[in-house]
Amino acid sequence: MAGDVKTKTDAAGVSPVERLHALVGADMAATDKLIHARMHSGVPLIPDLARHLIDSGGKRLRPLLTLAAARAGGYDGEGHRMLAAAVEFIHTATLLHDDVVDESSLRRGKVSANLMWGNKPSVLVGDFLFSRAFQLMVETGNLAVLDILSGAAAIIAEGEVMQLKSSNNLGVTEDHYMSVVSAKTAALFAAAAETGAVIAALPAPLVAGMQSYGLNLGIAFQLVDDALDYSGRQALMGKTVGDDFREAKMTLPIILAHARAKDADKPFWKRVIETGNQSEADLDRAITLVEETGGIQETMRRARAYADAAKTALGVLPPSDIRAALSEIADFCVERAY
Repeated sequence: MAGDVKTKTDAAGVSPVERLHALVGADMAATDKLIHARMHSGVPLIPDLARHLIDSGGKRLRPLLTLAAARAGGYDGEGHRMLAAAVEFIHTATLLHDDVVDESSLRRGKVSANLMWGNKPSVLVGDFLFSRAFQLMVETGNLAVLDILSGAAAIIAEGEVMQLKSSNNLGVTEDHYMSVVSAKTAALFAAAAETGAVIAALPAPLVAGMQSYGLNLGIAFQLVDDALDYSGRQALMGKTVGDDFREAKMTLPIILAHARAKDADKPFWKRVIETGNQSEADLDRAITLVEETGGIQETMRRARAYADAAKTALGVLPPSDIRAALSEIADFCVERAY
């Protein structure tokens, strides 16, 4: 579902994500090295295809959460790097599988792997990366983190199946949509932050706080992504506007717009979503209707509430530069839409 954060900087020209990168710079460099070492295979197609996505400019936000949570807890071992690499492999595998399911042609502004190499190789390389992730988890020797990340992987898969019901279906409810968002996107954010706290042997309340931070941040992140799909800001960020619309996905802006639609507009939504019968002009009309009914504004209001909840969850941590950066990232997640 969700892509990666595009940088929006402060007066000094540095984004919160870049600040967090700097705070865990040595860990991130070691994690990147580990990621490239572990995606190696004697079958050349595997690293070639994996590298196409892994090196395509993503900000590594999810593994950053793992590294930051561990460092915030004073951890000085090596296990957090293995977990961060595992988190990135799980994320990359889900993106590869998503692009096959969605028949996507672009990912992070580049031609998608499934379009370049085909659906079968993309699915199989995704499976390879999942396997590498589980190997890394086992190497930490920590059963608790294995339980958390393996559970998240299962939840993500459930979310992917649940999302199949969200296409071409005007009957999708807000509750169903939020269940999909919590599973497909937020579960990995939550697990990434939680495992960093667990590997650092933080007390249970701090572990719970980091899990809550990740979960709420992930939900906010996805809500903003879904709002941006109907916003001119998306084009300024180098992404295509209307991808969700063209795929007839029932995201929150459309759920709200349809629920609030005038009777005269209901046939439009039925045609473009349920039948998938769309023309180029339909996207402009959809954007207008979403804006007129307050779909974007309400989606962003809810994203702001989840971002605030993420910041509140950080209150369990003692003050530090890392905690401050994590709090700023929650704000930044929402502010990138403006």
